[in-house]
Amino acid sequence: MARGTRSRGKHDGMNLFVFGLGFTARRFVERAAGRFGEIRATVTDPARPGAGLGDVALRGFGPETDDARIAGDLADTDVLLVSAPPSRDGDTVLARYRDAIADSRIGWIGYLSTIGIYGDQQGAWIDETTPPNPTSGRSHGRIAVEKAWLAFGQETGKAVQVFRLSGIYGPGRNPIVKLREGKSQRIIKPGQVFNRIHVDDIATTLLASIDRPRAQAIYNVTDDEPTPPQVVTEYAAGLANLPLPPEIDFETADLSPMARSFYGENKRVRNRLIREELCVDLAYPTYREGLAALVADARA
Repeated sequence: MARGTRSRGKHDGMNLFVFGLGFTARRFVERAAGRFGEIRATVTDPARPGAGLGDVALRGFGPETDDARIAGDLADTDVLLVSAPPSRDGDTVLARYRDAIADSRIGWIGYLSTIGIYGDQQGAWIDETTPPNPTSGRSHGRIAVEKAWLAFGQETGKAVQVFRLSGIYGPGRNPIVKLREGKSQRIIKPGQVFNRIHVDDIATTLLASIDRPRAQAIYNVTDDEPTPPQVVTEYAAGLANLPLPPEIDFETADLSPMARSFYGENKRVRNRLIREELCVDLAYPTYREGLAALVADARA
């Protein structure tokens, strides 16, 4: 039995629809496949090699045009996961399909957001009661979309849940891969820490919430141990017997504007609510368990 979830079979013909079949949503769908009848998901280009996933029916969902079947799919959906990022104008899903979702039988809606909405907390411990303090335009946009989905839930009576994710890693996307590809940097910024979360623990949390829906819920989905990034890089290099990149001072590091903005936010995020309310038992409570499992399974 997966940690944090009850053992169940298919949900009596319940159907799942996913907007945005990216890294996190794909893993969720893999874990959820046996629990639903029909699974449909959007991608930008269904014809792109590797876009498919098992028996999932793909639908195109691009900046300008959508698959004509999406509205009908939503009418035949019970569980909706929104993983597609917002555009500059807000949430594309609500903009295009608000009425279709409102008129559907959908009972559980999950919106994937980010702990970036808390901004810089100067290293303090925070939880879901901490007021958002976004410092980037990207995070301001996320807050607006969170509010829009929660308001939609109140208006329609549908159970909308927001999941604020920390730095996501897993098979094919982790510090070991960066080291092997020569793309890793050991950035040193004194006092800086980040939280992380293994993609499998995100899937576990979503499945637990589907079993225990709570309208208007907001959850931090993160590990137990916020850690300086260079410490994680050093641990990954040791596990995989890879050479360490040299230390680079943050002030002189060659970073993209987005990467530099991440280092401008320093916080320690608690995950108590997913443990106590959803009974989630993280399979990878720290980066050590997560990276060691990837190496052991040869999935790094």
